[in-house]
Amino acid sequence: MKFYPYKRLNRPVTLRVTSVSLKLSDGTRDQLETTAYSTQQQAVALGIAGHTDWVSATVGLSVTLPPGANAPDAAWSDLCVLAVLTDGETNVRTSANLTLDVEGGRDWSGSLEVFRDDHLGRASLAVYAVGTVDGVRGRSIAETDRNWVIDAVSDEPVHGLRLNVQKASFRKSAREWLQVYADAPWVVDTSARVPTVFVNTDVEGIIDLLDSSGSGVDSKVRDLLVAQMATDVWTAVFHGAIGDLEVDPAGGPVFPTDWQGEVLREMLPDVIPGVHVEEALRQVHRRRTGDSGWTELQTRIHYAAVRRADASKALAFVIRGLEQMNRESET
Repeated sequence: MKFYPYKRLNRPVTLRVTSVSLKLSDGTRDQLETTAYSTQQQAVALGIAGHTDWVSATVGLSVTLPPGANAPDAAWSDLCVLAVLTDGETNVRTSANLTLDVEGGRDWSGSLEVFRDDHLGRASLAVYAVGTVDGVRGRSIAETDRNWVIDAVSDEPVHGLRLNVQKASFRKSAREWLQVYADAPWVVDTSARVPTVFVNTDVEGIIDLLDSSGSGVDSKVRDLLVAQMATDVWTAVFHGAIGDLEVDPAGGPVFPTDWQGEVLREMLPDVIPGVHVEEALRQVHRRRTGDSGWTELQTRIHYAAVRRADASKALAFVIRGLEQMNRESET
């Protein structure tokens, strides 16, 4: 956990999205259904209505501060609440001041304007309670512990990792780097804006197998193949995320704001269990950049990838299916 040289609240800010509307190019507005945002996923999908001509989105917000935020003897004054949208890809940051609902209460509300031209994909939304502490203005006394995702293009409000899957002939690909992997069934490119899985169409039968929808042996093999592919993907994206971290002035690692941050927050609890994700990130960063400990951590990284891929569940399903098929063939 982080340590601050001043008093703060010891619980996080609660953030809820209450409404989403789009301003279209003709000046009209489209009030989106509640399916455009998910409290469970903590995500907003601005592409759900299928508009390609929207100019901006207005996202309604409701915030509850932790107990003690408005206590008469609080160590801070000039309390305000800010919603901050950060896009690591376009390097755009947008903020909005929220308004206290009832004098003396802990609920704040307002809206944030999201401009289409400022975002290519996913941006991260956080809320900060800020005040003057020990005579210093603008100090954060509490914030959200898990940011919301505002996705400018997705039609589904999903917080987790989003992948781009492409089929390609590795031997004949215009991407020369793919030709090096001509004998691989798939490779993962973590350098793209969205992690991309390239499936090699030169491997005979792989596309038919992945696209099959039957219930026979093919479906069992397909499930195992997808689980193995997913394990490889999660392993690759974790290494891609942890290998490209920015550091703060003190030399500590900073959580990325795009898909790398989502991957790390998802996998770190299994890589370094029992500690806050920020401390887990510091431990992994020290091991990767230090003299020891990185090799020993590979087993935990692989375990985290296997869990995210549901590989054990897929294997159990295949074994049960094959056993049933064997019993049926014996009768």
